Amino acid sequence: MDEASAQEGIGTRRRATRTILAVDDSRTNLHVLAHRLGQLGYLVVLADRGAQALELISARGFDMVLLDCVMPEVSGLHVLQEIRGSRDTADLPVIMVTSQDHPEGAVEALQAGADDYLSRPYAFEVLAARIERTLARAQRMEELKRSNLALDARIAARAIELGEVRSELAAARAELERRQRA
Repeated sequence: MDEASAQEGIGTRRRATRTILAVDDSRTNLHVLAHRLGQLGYLVVLADRGAQALELISARGFDMVLLDCVMPEVSGLHVLQEIRGSRDTADLPVIMVTSQDHPEGAVEALQAGADDYLSRPYAFEVLAARIERTLARAQRMEELKRSNLALDARIAARAIELGEVRSELAAARAELERRQRA
């Protein structure tokens, strides 16, 4: 096995557990996306409506959401705002995808909290690279959160220890003063 094949195998194994929710009102787009991402080792769950996407997000965890901006009933932007508005999903990576090619849509999506924005037509390789980059950044953020929680726990434990030592010191001082007076 050459080095490129070995690296590709490592990347595929690493991504095998990654679950992506793809949301688009076009069933054709969804099936093509699911097929292509599946070939890269991702597990892809499909939703063709914004309301359905929100139900799926609240029912189970995803590593990322690929979200069409323009959908009937509940727009992709509304779904994004709901995702960002919930404490449980506020940090869920979201890449917005649209057929519209106007900068205002991209600005609005990014201001609403999208991690990335991509206009169709796009090269699939570009989407795959953006997904990998966004997932890697999200993983680093999760590691940082875990480290911060561990650090907070250590600080709390040290504060408790310090409080106990201060109490012992105060008791020892009081005892010393009592003995000196006696």
